[in-house]
Amino acid sequence: MNINPFSQNFILVPVLLNVLVLFYNYIPDIGIVIILLTVLIRLILAPSFHKSLKSQAAMTAIQPKMNELKEKHKDDKQAQAKAMMDLYKEHKVSPFSSCLPMLIQLPILISLYFVFTKALSGNLEGLYSFVHKPENLSPMFLGFMNLSEPSHILAILAGLTQFWQSKQMTPKNPGPNQDSTQKIMSAQMTYMLPVVSVVIAWNFPAGLPLYWVVSTLFGIGQQYLLTRNKPVELGIMK
Repeated sequence: MNINPFSQNFILVPVLLNVLVLFYNYIPDIGIVIILLTVLIRLILAPSFHKSLKSQAAMTAIQPKMNELKEKHKDDKQAQAKAMMDLYKEHKVSPFSSCLPMLIQLPILISLYFVFTKALSGNLEGLYSFVHKPENLSPMFLGFMNLSEPSHILAILAGLTQFWQSKQMTPKNPGPNQDSTQKIMSAQMTYMLPVVSVVIAWNFPAGLPLYWVVSTLFGIGQQYLLTRNKPVELGIMK
């Protein structure tokens, strides 16, 4: 079996296609089905995202200490690296944990591109024996939006929700010691990612940005639930 996520034979493609069609057999509106599928995927991935969000919040909270160590050992990179690792160990955080959700999301996003392209064009080959093949799978969402075609409205919404999520994770008070690299990375996350989201979604079938909008909104809600009790301690903007 081809395990390349850039291939439509990737294992997630038939699995997601069958779940999509199974839902459609009970709820014949592909837009609502995509929303339900998105929520299901996010619920399954919720533990890993929750862990990542906690780690991001902890990294933000210890940022002042990180800046102090960088300044203290600015002439000794080896000592600086060791001090940083000791700090991570002390607070039980990993600088790489925030990358995990993105690594998980990427093959799912690519698989959904193939799923939506196949399903919305009427190609339902590869259904499991217990999944009924509908006579017609309409690409219309709520009777007025064709999800098999690009939607500039959904593309813009994908960018706006991405901006909202990025701002939510921006430190409220980054402090004067934040170095230029951190400032650049923060600006890229806040402003560049939304633009990239719009550019990517602009010409894709609207089913994909619909998934991205719902998924991002789910993530925003998850971040809110995590930070609402201790926003100041976690250093996250409400």
